[in-house]
Amino acid sequence: MSDARNQLRELPKKLAQDPHTVAITSRGKPVLAVMLWEDYQSLLETLEIMEDKNLVGSIQQSLKDIAEERVTPWDAARSAISE
Repeated sequence: MSDARNQLRELPKKLAQDPHTVAITSRGKPVLAVMLWEDYQSLLETLEIMEDKNLVGSIQQSLKDIAEERVTPWDAARSAISE
C-alpha cells in the first residue's frame, strides 16, 4: 500500500505506456486492482453481456454455425444484394 501511495501520480502514465492491471497488496495479499478506465468499462460491458442469457445463446449458436460452415461469407452476401 505504501508503494502504491508513493507511485499513484505516476500510475496513469505507466499504464498508458504499458497497459496492464496492477495489483495493490496489503501484507502480501492482493486487495485492489488498478487498471485503465477503458479496460474497466470493457470488463463491465462483458459482464453485462454474460448476464444476458438470450444474447449468450445467440453468440453460442452463431459460433456453432460458423464452425459447421452454415454461414454466407460477407462478399457473397453483398454480391447477392447488389444483383
